[in-house]
This record gives sequence, structure tokens and C-alpha cells, in this order.
Amino acid sequence: MSIDLKEIVSDDGCQVSRRVFADEALYQMEQRHIFAHSWLYLAHESQLREVGDFLSTYMGETPVLVARGQDGEIHVSINSCTHRGVPVCRAEHGNAKSFVCPYHNWSFSVEGSLQAIPQEKKMRCKTDKGRLGLRKVPRIESYRGLIFGSLDEDIESLEQYLGNVRFYLDTYFDRFDGGVEVVGPAHKWLVGANWKVPVENQMGDVGHGPFLHGSLLAGTPAVKELEDYGFNTAPESGHGASVRLFPEEADPAQIAWGMEGINLAVPDPEFSEYLLEVQRRASERIGVGGRIKGLTYGVFPNFNFLWSNSAIRVSHPRSPGQVEYWSWWVVPSSAPDSIKKKLRRNYNLMFGPGGLLEQEDADSWAQQFVGSSISAVDDLPYYYGLGASEESAHGEMPGETGNCYNELYAREFFKRWRRELEKGETRS
Repeated sequence: MSIDLKEIVSDDGCQVSRRVFADEALYQMEQRHIFAHSWLYLAHESQLREVGDFLSTYMGETPVLVARGQDGEIHVSINSCTHRGVPVCRAEHGNAKSFVCPYHNWSFSVEGSLQAIPQEKKMRCKTDKGRLGLRKVPRIESYRGLIFGSLDEDIESLEQYLGNVRFYLDTYFDRFDGGVEVVGPAHKWLVGANWKVPVENQMGDVGHGPFLHGSLLAGTPAVKELEDYGFNTAPESGHGASVRLFPEEADPAQIAWGMEGINLAVPDPEFSEYLLEVQRRASERIGVGGRIKGLTYGVFPNFNFLWSNSAIRVSHPRSPGQVEYWSWWVVPSSAPDSIKKKLRRNYNLMFGPGGLLEQEDADSWAQQFVGSSISAVDDLPYYYGLGASEESAHGEMPGETGNCYNELYAREFFKRWRRELEKGETRS
């Protein structure tokens, strides 16, 4: 039975069917038409510094290996042996000269080419190894050290795909002299929720903060700051950014990255001096971006960045009601070790699998799936109309903008979601 997508997401994005979050048929369409034809985040360049460095990740449900080859370039291959399909690597990360399938010991280079077939020594006819390398991901590009890949060789360039969201990404990823680096492997945990719910939450849903996280945030200066200076934006349809933009006369200590959360509760002259120097340089380096203190950023379909905790996050779909959530901690590369240690407090305490706020979010995401699965209200769509028609262009920031409670970022996400599925159905 075909699905009328106009009944699933309204033209203006204000009405979103509960089926979006619980329907198996829609989930399978997403795998075919969104994850197979989008730019998907894979890794940060700092995780692959040396020849042979690799990590395992996913593109939708497709397992892939990301590695730095002998040529110094990044290569991405599907982690499935061309002999019988067994994964050729089961490690999450490391450094390797080759990947060897445990089943029959076929050996592949880190670039993905087939190097050796042990059984071939007993055969008179030799196999054409050139045809049996691992399936390569055809498009790999990076932006500010963020490596993305696409299974669609005809997709537009990554810069075109990102469009105006590059301005917002630059407020962090181009903020520091010497760039940034990922520290340690990803935290990974399963949540009984649809993959789109964490994406939506981490794209601009700051409206839940004073309520769901009321024990820490209600009545605090952080909420007033959000309401006075906060904007939700849709830089391009499908991408989102929630930021605080401060006036030129604002105190640098109020704007400075890193001066929030638990870090404010522990006065430290060395720490403050470092962050203020970063802020001074950022003002010179990125102009108006230096007056932005970010909140949450999102790149369609499943990449997010959480500013206050300096965390890259990816929602890997596992089923309509399960997402494998990955989170990496990111810091300025040139920061002294003593500063990095202090910055880690915010990352560990607030978010991540044991974070105070993360647990509240994850419970709500799981309960949202329960609500989306109630058949008695299938005909009652969710309302995403807060602030509809109030958004407008902003003189200093690209894209459409609204106040911090405007849901334009979500409306644009689901409108693009519908368009990509419609395009895919036409293509197939």
C-alpha cells in the first residue's frame, strides 16, 4: 500500500503524523531515500592522523570503515567481505596495515583493495582480485575537519549541501587558533526512541530546557539570557541552529565559549584568562560569529553539535523505535592539558550516558515513541506550529530566524524529510 506523504507532513510543516516516528514502512523508506542519498557525518580528521588509523561507524544501517590510506587520503569502505559478507574488522578504532576477514582470511588493504586469498595457493586458476575489493563509499569530503561521506556519487558538493549552516558551524569549528580535536572514542548508548527525536531536540528545541530540566535551569539567569538573546534559525531547509547573539557592547565574559554550566561554579583565574583570550581572538577571527554563543546545531539528516558541552552527536537509526546515540568530546587543539581537564567537567556532568540532563532527555525521547505508537490517536498529528509565520530574515545571520521558542527549525526539517522521500519514490 502506497503512503500519501502529504498526509504525513503538511505542506507548511505544522502538522506531523505520529507515524513519522513509529511506522516501519516509513523507516525503510528513510534508509533507501534519505540515508542512501545524503551527506552523512563519519569522523573528525583529528581521529585519523597517521597512515593506517581507522575507525568503524555507520551510514544509516550500513557499517563502514573510515581509514587514512598510504596515499594520505581518507578512504571509506563498507565493512563486509566480498567473499561471504562477514565484517572484515570488528574493532571500533585503531591502526592497521590491513583488514582480515576472520572466516576465510581474505585480506584487504586499509584502502579497501583485496590483497590476498589464502586458498588461492591451492588453485591453478588465479582470481581477479581487482574486482573483489571492499565496496567503496563513492563521495568523501570534509569541512573544517568534519568528514562526511555519501553513498550517492551524484550528490552535490558538501559545501553546497551545507549552505548557510557553514556560518553557524564556523562559530565553533573556526573559532580557535589551531582548530579543534576529538578526544577519545565515542560514548555510545541505545535509546528506545526514533532517531529523528534526538536530532530535533539537538537542532533547536531549547523550549524544553526550563521545564524538563527545571531542577537545574528554572528561574536561573541562563533562561533570561536565552530569552533576551536567543534565536532559532533555519539556515537551509533541513538544517538548524539555535544561538545566542550578543550586542557589540556585551561583556566578553558573558559571550566567551566555555563560561557556562559547571565551569561557572568553580572560579579559576587561569581558566577564565584562557577563555577570555580565546574570545578576544575569536572576535578578530570570525567577526559577528565571535558574538555568537551557540546552543545546538544540526545538519540534515542526523548530525548535531551541542555547544555548551562541545559534543559532536550522531543519531544512528536501528529501528523505528531504537536509536544508537554516539557522542564525541571536542576541544581546542592548542589548549593546555590543564585547561582541557577543566573543560571535561562540563561534558561529563551534564550530557552523555550518565549526564544529569541527558537522562531526562532520553526518558522523554523514549516516552515520545510510546506516544507515537498509540493507534487510537493515529489520526491526531503532532503540532509544530509555534511561531509559524513569525520568522524573518536577520541582518547579521543567514537564513530564516525566529525567537528561541519558534519551531521553524523542526518545520523545515520535516518539510525536507517529506521532499526527500517524495523524490526517492519518484526515483525508484
